[in-house]
Amino acid sequence: MSAPHLSKEALSTWETNAEFWNSGVGEHGNKYWKQLQEPSLQRLLGPSLSKQGCTALELATGNGLCARWLADNGAASIIATDGTFGMLEQAKKYEKADRDGKISFSKLDVTDANAFEPLVENAAEIGGFDIILMNMAIMDVATLDPLADALPKLLKKDGVFVATILHPVFFTSTYSRNIEITFDPVTGEQHIIRSKVIREYLQVKPSKGVFIVGQPTKQVSGSLWQITTQILSGSASG
Repeated sequence: MSAPHLSKEALSTWETNAEFWNSGVGEHGNKYWKQLQEPSLQRLLGPSLSKQGCTALELATGNGLCARWLADNGAASIIATDGTFGMLEQAKKYEKADRDGKISFSKLDVTDANAFEPLVENAAEIGGFDIILMNMAIMDVATLDPLADALPKLLKKDGVFVATILHPVFFTSTYSRNIEITFDPVTGEQHIIRSKVIREYLQVKPSKGVFIVGQPTKQVSGSLWQITTQILSGSASG
């Protein structure tokens, strides 16, 4: 599957699943956000958020969860972007006046180099962004080249780019889940052991799957292998 086709299909599935996905995550995030993602972001971005007048750009904002978190934790202004109108509409549902208009929303396809031009112009006017954040989304991006080209033009010299992603054992497409039920021979108590079998690790092709049970259409996701290859290629050429 070519990168343009993969990107188009990935955005289409997010457009379809936007409302359902938002119902599962909500305004304040699910347990994964609260127990894993938020503490990690606080550790990674806390120093930048403490800067006076901190400016932030969020890529793939989804329902705006991270944009709201940035606003509530010190960012003075946030441009929150997403590749789908459906997700942006979900994000706007939660925007409140008490954030003093810190957040503005804009559509951005990060696989389209031309789409970055207005943001690059904005960055030049303000001296660059202190923070660029892409939380749990980079695995859905078919090509990272446009983003890699734009980042140096968007960030301040001392700015930070944070892109979070789950360890591949959590989303590698060819795994299987196993449940083992045993009984203690002494007490008779039942024990349930859950495990995964990982058959492929790095060289896993993009695939379709379900992120939240019941979602309207299957999600298209890239692969760790694609991401790693593009990052290493960029490092080698740079």
